[in-house]
Amino acid sequence: MQRYLARRLLIGIPTLLGATIFAFILLRVIPGAVATELLGGAEGIATGTTIEKLRRELGLDRPLVVQYVTWLADILRGDFGTSMWSGKSVGGTILSRLPFTLQLAIMAELFSLLIGIPIGIMAAIRQDTWIDYGLRFWSIFFLAVPTFWLGLLVIMVGVAFFQWSPPLGYNTFWQAPGANLSQMIFPALILASHESARIGRMTRSSMLEVLREDYIRTARAKGLREAIVVLRHALKNALIPIVTFTSVYFGALMGGVVVLEAIFNIPGLGTLFLESIRFRDYTVVQAMVFFLATVFIVINLVVDIMYGWLDPRIRYE
Repeated sequence: MQRYLARRLLIGIPTLLGATIFAFILLRVIPGAVATELLGGAEGIATGTTIEKLRRELGLDRPLVVQYVTWLADILRGDFGTSMWSGKSVGGTILSRLPFTLQLAIMAELFSLLIGIPIGIMAAIRQDTWIDYGLRFWSIFFLAVPTFWLGLLVIMVGVAFFQWSPPLGYNTFWQAPGANLSQMIFPALILASHESARIGRMTRSSMLEVLREDYIRTARAKGLREAIVVLRHALKNALIPIVTFTSVYFGALMGGVVVLEAIFNIPGLGTLFLESIRFRDYTVVQAMVFFLATVFIVINLVVDIMYGWLDPRIRYE
């Protein structure tokens, strides 16, 4: 296991470098420049001389290779740099926004699992009945509905009928747990609607496959109760593809909730990423790409370890 983990970590290094290099180059080839934005944008009164002076102050006049190596060396020392737009510490900014996105992702994952897995199990053990057809219709419906449209619909209904709208400011969980949960529950449920539908369909398919295995028939022939057969013997083996999907989706949630965070005014990493791209804040975008790529690599490593626990036949050398 230790050799396997060491190999996976070594493989993760070029993956991480590739993601940062791609983001580093892409930021500098898209139209617009941070120096121009800082001096008033395209309609500002900045001259070429002032723009070039600001570029030198920001270190953007140096060759791209030098800029990248300098930035990477700072990252390895734990220094994520300073925001070119706000002048604040990038690491501090990310840490201040991280709790909101992390909480939203965790709540969405929990709701997805709590909704999707029971629905998939019920559809599998009631295959080709009206319950199965109804649950499959539910999953297809929420797979087809975009989460941003559902979020706008929730806000419109809340404003029109309940005089409710997203708050202008959010409480952290440790400051006011009750208020925080009431503020985050709607965005989390909306995010979970799409994933729970996928999990429900995957659970159903996986359970149907496992329930046809010989060891399941043997367990039933021994007289075990159906609940024990389904939950203890079938579900554990059926969870392997679900673990893979939920882990990857959790990583995607960490960086892919931009639209929903903007709709509900959540001050998380999604809105920070959107604002940083808008203002060409290179240091923030690069640090976030590095952070999110690291999250994906760690999650995939944890999932591989969980495979061995879910299926004892899996061994790592």
